[in-house]
Parts: sequence; structure tokens; C-alpha cells
Amino acid sequence: MAATTHSMESRVGRTNQRYGTKGERLVAGIVPLSADKTKVLMIQSAGPGGWVLPKGGWETDEPTAQQAALREAWEEAGVVCTVLRDLGLIPDMRPHSLLTSHAPKASYQFFEAIVNREEAQWPESHKRRRQWVSYTQAASALASRPELLEALNRSSLRR
Repeated sequence: MAATTHSMESRVGRTNQRYGTKGERLVAGIVPLSADKTKVLMIQSAGPGGWVLPKGGWETDEPTAQQAALREAWEEAGVVCTVLRDLGLIPDMRPHSLLTSHAPKASYQFFEAIVNREEAQWPESHKRRRQWVSYTQAASALASRPELLEALNRSSLRR
């Protein structure tokens, strides 16, 4: 199998964004686990709001949400992963008052993955730190993000 090259450019904008039947933005994400499944890799949110899981828009040139999720893991966390399983669809649980044109309603599809490699340089390394944490630390950090907490809870991260 040929080695895949990873772009050092982060995708920006929403021109190639996929949308669902109700106009919701389709978002793909990764729950990146250590090989022994005792830790999860979290990244600093680009905006305020602490620590999150790698995720972003599934784009029209990506045949599967899994490909989009793996790209996001690379762009945001600088990791190369192997997907273990699809954690399914998770609806946007934000109250209507928090939805804006910059943050429209979304449908999330998360994948559980094992991190194979962490690179020193990655597309968003200038604006995000990453950190391995336990389930308890992750659950606490994601308390205000119910859709991300749900993805974490569906994973086989050791409690």
C-alpha cells in the first residue's frame, strides 16, 4: 500500500460543505484513542470553549464521512489514525438560541479510531494544542458539548 501524503493546508470555508435533507450541516469527527484505550486525544477549540474532539465539515469531494473524519484528525490534531468503528449519527443538541449562520444546525457522525502516529507539525499546529486525557477529564471538558460527550460515551474508551 502506498503511503498517503497529508496536506499541510487546512481546508477553510464552506463552499464544498455537504448538507442533509433538512439543511443541516454534515459534520464528521474522530474519537482518537490510545492503543490500550485508556486515553483520548483532545484538541484545543479554535474559538473559546476549551478542549474538544477533532471534527469538521464533510465535504463534497470526500466519498465517505470516515474520510472526512480522518482528514479532520490530521488537520486539527496532527494524528494519523485507524478507524475501528462507526459510532453512528448524533443530532445537534444545542438549544436554538445558540444556532447562528456561523454555527448552523448540524448532524454529527463520529468514528472511534486508534492513533497510529502523532506528527510534530500539522496544518493547525499554530493554533491548537493537543493533550491525552482520561475518560473523566474528557467527560468533564465536554460537559457543555452534549454531542461530543455522546460520541465519547459511545466509544470504548476505558471508564
